[in-house]
Amino acid sequence: MKKVSLFVLVILINVSFVYAQEFARVRDNDKFGFIDTTGNLVVPFQFEKAGDFSEGYAAAFKDDKWGFITTSGEWVIQPTYDRVKAFSSGYALVLKDDQWRYIDASEKELTTPVLEKHYDFDENGIAFYKVEKKVGLMNTKGEVFLEPTYDEIKPFVDGFARVKNNDAWGMIDTSGKVTIPVEYSELGDYSSKAIWAAKGESYGVLVNGTFTIVSNADKIWDFSEDSNLTYARSNDKIGFINTKGEWIIVPAYDKARAFVNGLAPVSNDKKWGYINESGAQVIDFNFYDAEIFSKDGLAPVKEKKLWGFIDASGKMVIPAEYKITAGGFSIFSKNNLKGFRNGVARVKFKKEWGFITKTGQPLGGKWYENAENFSK
Repeated sequence: MKKVSLFVLVILINVSFVYAQEFARVRDNDKFGFIDTTGNLVVPFQFEKAGDFSEGYAAAFKDDKWGFITTSGEWVIQPTYDRVKAFSSGYALVLKDDQWRYIDASEKELTTPVLEKHYDFDENGIAFYKVEKKVGLMNTKGEVFLEPTYDEIKPFVDGFARVKNNDAWGMIDTSGKVTIPVEYSELGDYSSKAIWAAKGESYGVLVNGTFTIVSNADKIWDFSEDSNLTYARSNDKIGFINTKGEWIIVPAYDKARAFVNGLAPVSNDKKWGYINESGAQVIDFNFYDAEIFSKDGLAPVKEKKLWGFIDASGKMVIPAEYKITAGGFSIFSKNNLKGFRNGVARVKFKKEWGFITKTGQPLGGKWYENAENFSK
């Protein structure tokens, strides 16, 4: 019994290890394969089309049909479908014989009451359920737990979703319970810091159900989890407010982005620099464009037509010789991250795509026709 238990434990550990790994879809000689985070090719270049990994499976195309492969490149679901979508919460949407259906990794079909459009399950195990012009919610048991009630439901963010009825917005949680009454003309995505909202022409912030108007604001952007400040606009200039709705940095900039690691990119006269949360300029306005700092401590900045990376002191630590946004299908991808994440950044060097490390070296010493961000 001890040997059997140990064997099962080893299998579970190995499975967990595989699922914890991330893989990137890369293309070479018009074929797709996958690399791991060290740059090693783990799935050879063999597919005409492929999707990113999600929950340990990736869509792959062979003989004019779609199926799914594992991280070892083996078929877990044979290519028999006309179209497929990524796995989420244990299910993937697949199209066969002009009929969409939900299947699990064993190809067992989930019975649902869906008659109209099928929607993907999200990471909460929730899918939209639409009847005529109203939207409700369904779980991975195929049960409708929120009858079609709303004109519109936006995707859940950290367990909360915006909902709309009759041009008014509110918010619900993953059980369908209303957490913000449907009475606002505009409403931002959920943040534990604060949520921006508008009533008529008045913009403000919502904290614990209390709406506080921000004086003279005509637009507010979402709060992030990285700062108690977010940017807002007044009279065509952008400044920063706190969760109490107070102007902390007066509107003085043409453009701005979020604070991360205590620094935010801001722009005036088409040049970008960085300020701290006190509003002091800490990196000169020397750049044609600038993105937020990553957790890795580097930020992408643009010199003329190409991008490099600076540290928090403003020092250019990786020369400006890259592109960081694709002009093709990648620009529309939810996984289209800019800058460093987990020690690598997706970039284009001359005519090829790949990943660079924080030292500026290409991951695995290789470049590809295309490369997508890492996923699992």
